[in-house]
Amino acid sequence: MIHNKRAYVDRFGGVYEHSPWVAEKAFDMGPPAPDVLPATMRQIVEDASQDAKLTLLRAHPDLAGKLAKTGDLTDESTSEQASAGLDQCTDEEFKAFTVLNDRYKTRFGFPYILAVRGRHRTEILENFKARVDNTPEVEFREALDQVHQIASLRFDALFSD
Repeated sequence: MIHNKRAYVDRFGGVYEHSPWVAEKAFDMGPPAPDVLPATMRQIVEDASQDAKLTLLRAHPDLAGKLAKTGDLTDESTSEQASAGLDQCTDEEFKAFTVLNDRYKTRFGFPYILAVRGRHRTEILENFKARVDNTPEVEFREALDQVHQIASLRFDALFSD
């Protein structure tokens, strides 16, 4: 159990992309034991305001986007996108992702989010095409669920270390 807030946030602050406030709030609540920390942090996000949730969604990078090309993703995002082969997109695939990223962000106001670990880039592209026509309400919920799935995978990686 980590009893120092800074060390706690250093360890768990990246579970929710660029949103250390989730880990800070978890620490201020107790901090929770490792076996309940994932559920606690999920509930913190669920209980947050719509604005805070939107900010969390907007903290995520585009898949196969410009940040990936320039190497400016977090270590976690770099690893996750590489695991799906998004760092090996053909020019045609990269163009398709760019067009979809732009269309999606214009429509919803946040980037397309998918827990990509264990998926292939062609599967991701098909999922992207299917979701871009969702209603804003459906897609907001789906994006938030994907954020929680990403957090779950990141917890698994942290606790396996």
